[in-house]
Amino acid sequence: MNAELLRRAIALAAEARESGNPPFGSLLAGPDGTVLVEERNTTRTDDDISLHPELKVARWAARNLDRATAAKTTMYTSCEPCGMCAGALARSGIGDVVFALSAAQYGELTAFGGFPPVPSDGPHLHDEAIVPIEGYHP
Repeated sequence: MNAELLRRAIALAAEARESGNPPFGSLLAGPDGTVLVEERNTTRTDDDISLHPELKVARWAARNLDRATAAKTTMYTSCEPCGMCAGALARSGIGDVVFALSAAQYGELTAFGGFPPVPSDGPHLHDEAIVPIEGYHP
């Protein structure tokens, strides 16, 4: 864990808050500690619920790094990634994630109790649903 890089992620969170956004910041570092990209939450100023910094870092990594290089990187982030971001990070190939606050610690500091579960109903139509998927993954 590189405390200097984690402190930078916290500073990015402060910058996000100062610009009117939720207080979250992230950066991606190469194996030598070089910062490859920095991001701040911009969900409010860009009016897009998906613009979490962790998701923006994951997208950048997926577009700009091959899998072998991505696996050697570390994302430093001010708070534990949410479920949306964790899924993107897993798909991006980023090697490690270091966070300052856990989701539970964040919840203790705020009135935010988390998001309610999304109602869902399934699985259904198994025989039909498997048709486009069969053979897709090697």
